Amino acid sequence: MKITDLLIKETMIMDLQAQTKDAAIDELIASLYKHNRISDPVLFKEKILKREAEASTGIGGGIAMPHAKTNVVNEATVVFAKSSKGVEFDSIDGEPATIFFMIAVPEGAGNMHLRTLATLSKLLIDSEFIDQLMNTRTPDEVTALFDTKQAEGDEEAQSRSKEAGHSEGREKTHPVAQETSSETAESEALVVAVTACPTGIAHTYMAEDALIKMAKEMGVTIRVETNGSEGAKNVLTPDEIRRASGVIVAADKNVEMARFDGKPVLIRPVSDGIRKPKELIQKALQGDAPIYHGGNKAAEEPEREEKKSVGSKIYKDLMNGISHMLPFVVGGGILIAISFLFEQVGGPDHPLYKLLMTIGGDGAFHFLIPILAGFIAMSIGDRPALMPGMVGGLMAVNSNAGFLGGLAAGFMAGYIVIGLRKLFAGLPKSLEGLKPILLYPVFGLLIAGSIMYFIFDPVFSSINTWLVSGLNNLGTANAVLLGLVLGGMMAIDMGGPFNKAAYTFAIGVFASSGNTNGLMMAAVMAGGMVPPLAIALASTFFKNKFTEDERKSGLTNYVLGLSFITEGAIPFAAADPLRVLTSCILGSAVAGGLTQLWKINIPAPHGGIFVAALANHALLFLLAVAIGSVISALVLGIWKKPMADRA
Repeated sequence: MKITDLLIKETMIMDLQAQTKDAAIDELIASLYKHNRISDPVLFKEKILKREAEASTGIGGGIAMPHAKTNVVNEATVVFAKSSKGVEFDSIDGEPATIFFMIAVPEGAGNMHLRTLATLSKLLIDSEFIDQLMNTRTPDEVTALFDTKQAEGDEEAQSRSKEAGHSEGREKTHPVAQETSSETAESEALVVAVTACPTGIAHTYMAEDALIKMAKEMGVTIRVETNGSEGAKNVLTPDEIRRASGVIVAADKNVEMARFDGKPVLIRPVSDGIRKPKELIQKALQGDAPIYHGGNKAAEEPEREEKKSVGSKIYKDLMNGISHMLPFVVGGGILIAISFLFEQVGGPDHPLYKLLMTIGGDGAFHFLIPILAGFIAMSIGDRPALMPGMVGGLMAVNSNAGFLGGLAAGFMAGYIVIGLRKLFAGLPKSLEGLKPILLYPVFGLLIAGSIMYFIFDPVFSSINTWLVSGLNNLGTANAVLLGLVLGGMMAIDMGGPFNKAAYTFAIGVFASSGNTNGLMMAAVMAGGMVPPLAIALASTFFKNKFTEDERKSGLTNYVLGLSFITEGAIPFAAADPLRVLTSCILGSAVAGGLTQLWKINIPAPHGGIFVAALANHALLFLLAVAIGSVISALVLGIWKKPMADRA
């Protein structure tokens, strides 16, 4: 990929004036819009901010690469900009960003944005090149500099390919990656490495390039595998791993580790691959690293894991289970809800009712708790914990221990496998291969199943029965109070832990009550619909309180709110958290409380207005959402300062 094909001179900003991250994003977007590279700056900014909410694109070293892929992009473009003063961009190294690349890619452009990020990352690993970019004065100098830099890289890649020789059929994905061949002497020192970051884009390739360049300076042969957003590339071969003096794993996410069994493995954050390549290569050459033993998950978690709180670890494991469970919830739940329509028309013998209920209820919904438990366990104890976790979840379903029993089964199975790893750590090396195929499955299943059978199933079955019975028999006042809490939680962080906790609770009740109790689901759905709808109403009827861009963006929140996509309100909450969050929590709580006051039951876990017709009181549900949205919109509209009064 030639970067200068995307670097449009007219869009470049040679002296960025912005002093804040938000202002910098606005200035870059304005350049795109001015030169007709995007059709809707508001929607494009929403995409940019959504990406920033996942993790800052300030990659460190004074560089920021905000990016978005959306259908409002007319033509793929990279906006180059530089700031003499620097802008605080929430960069990973805490330093201001001075060089910016805003990447805009059309929806139908495949993985162009990923390839662009990877190409830029490889070029920007060179600090001298960055200094040269900062010293440019005109767009022509910028493009000339990139052309020269890429040409040098191409020549270097061709030279290395000739020197290394190409073994037929070997995958080549990185233009400068050093290759090993069958002709390489067995005695030649070799280091292998794996780089990976959570998003699988910039830092993955920056660490790869840093290691390769340092190895060249040191005269060391190296092979680097990248675990990027498109999967593993330049995959290490068993022969390379066998001959390697040591292994470097510069990664901030899990990578395949079992293949390194018995090798000295240096596990570090991906940032060390970028900043400390010489140290890592020296240690790997000397074998100065702990010997990795397959299945030792504790060894796979570098010291950064120790810094995590217990709460964040539990949340991560729980979210792993919920994220894998949600497709079953949404797909199965909506089919179940639609089946009720046919039941009303033709009774329980209607063929479409039977079909949809079999697929959704007996099919998808039957897997909810086993999938939840299995993937919670896998997050804790890796792959050996998946099977005992899923079986424990299935036992919870069959014993009526329900959602709570499934949660307990998942966490219990995960930690049982960790315990088994420690228990079997002293076995002879000749028995290592038996652990994953015999010892972990048999003992993990036996112990987890026994605990479920004798302890968890009876205990959680009683708790589940009591909980469902209690919810079904809540007095009006208590039900309304619960609805207020659940509705308000949906607006506290709009997709974060509070939002997910409320939604998970509603799903648990929904799954544990034979798919018939959608009371809690009505509360969380109403509470989740209110924030974007309130933003839309406030920006429509209080125009003087919002910028033109915000008003345009507000219109899209009508659609997002009606679709039960709470995240549409995030950009507004980020810009004005006190007013937006307070007003939205108030309206969402009211909407949730009203659903319980009117005993509204929604037999579907998602869909917003599109499943409202399935509710027992469809019009009252819509009225509850409308009342909550109007309350939030009025509070926000009255509280927010007019644009003219803002300094």
